[in-house]
Amino acid sequence: MYNEETGAETCVRAVCEELRKLPNRSTLIAVNDGSEDKTGEILTNLSASEPQLTILNYDRNSGYGSALRSGLEQAAKDEYEYVLFMDSDMTNDPRDIPRLVAKMEESFDVVKATRYSHGGKVSGVPFYRVAISALGNSLSRLLYGLPVHDCTNGFRAGKVRLLMQMKLTEKRFPIIMEELYWSKFLAKTFAEVPVELTNRSIGQRPTSFSYSPKMLWDYLKYPVRAFFGIRPKSDTTC
Repeated sequence: MYNEETGAETCVRAVCEELRKLPNRSTLIAVNDGSEDKTGEILTNLSASEPQLTILNYDRNSGYGSALRSGLEQAAKDEYEYVLFMDSDMTNDPRDIPRLVAKMEESFDVVKATRYSHGGKVSGVPFYRVAISALGNSLSRLLYGLPVHDCTNGFRAGKVRLLMQMKLTEKRFPIIMEELYWSKFLAKTFAEVPVELTNRSIGQRPTSFSYSPKMLWDYLKYPVRAFFGIRPKSDTTC
């Protein structure tokens, strides 16, 4: 979470409600990534009534990638088998969490939500963004050579043991593609769960994602490397 005071409580309540339905031991790890608004205060207040909530607070904003790595490290410390990544802006429905958990129970290494196959869809998002995303994902799927139709979807789950082997370095959104790049060489099984992605609600902080040429290349460089069989190296920076 970064400056998500508008929707922080709604998100935490909705996710915890779904976790309580699961038979599995589960925790919601909320990473407050240097928020300058009341996000941290809201999370602290929620912890009194939501025992499954674990809060990681950081003094300064370090970026999406850094926040995900922090959450992963906490999940490993807590000895969880799987970690499920989910943005806090409610563009994905927490009610889909049990559907991803069902795939975890089948022991898939990587579970990806998909907007572009098996009945998944996008609602309320500007057409140009959907078109760029769909085209980019089609190209990425071809280059990766993986049974994944929605490579850039940040709503996904993976085995903690597998993810901890990855030397992920991206600080921002391209970590999703860097993670899949590593999965190309480390993971053996993949599953997809169709979901509906919606737009951020009015009043929420606007998305910080941009479609600049640099950002697009930061995403595509990983499937390009995978296509040419260039394996990730643990002792170098991608």
